[in-house]
Amino acid sequence: MNQTPLEKRAARKSRNTSMVDMNLVSLIDVFTILIFFLLSNNSSSVEAIPPSKSVMLPESSSQKAPNQTIVVIVNNNEIVVEGHKVADVAAFANAGNDVIPPLKDALESLSSRQVVRADNAAQATAVTIMGDKDIPYQLLRKVMVTCALANFVDVSFAVRSKV
Repeated sequence: MNQTPLEKRAARKSRNTSMVDMNLVSLIDVFTILIFFLLSNNSSSVEAIPPSKSVMLPESSSQKAPNQTIVVIVNNNEIVVEGHKVADVAAFANAGNDVIPPLKDALESLSSRQVVRADNAAQATAVTIMGDKDIPYQLLRKVMVTCALANFVDVSFAVRSKV
């Protein structure tokens, strides 16, 4: 069995190489799961309520992060719910009634929305009030009473964090 040098070289080369197959399907599965996890995991992100230029928030040393809730903005001129103006403050600031009917109507229409995920059910009755630091307490009280009458019993106040 005489082999030429080229045949001997080819035989040695084939003997020394091991056949390694990479299974790319499992590698793609791992990357897909990793991407899905990174996109769906929001625990490391910082949540903040978008600031309103018309409201100067009071300062606080609280370290608690805000929750995603319905936002009611109250300044000296208007009351805004989720970016839509619902009432002028002048019409209700000195009224004897503790309820602000346009605010109550807007909140009731928002509370009638169906909750999609069960873990969001607790936030369905939560509201965050962004009240200007210079508004009178009587107006803030009327806003809180109106929120409570519209079944928003979990009331939070937005503040600026002291640095």
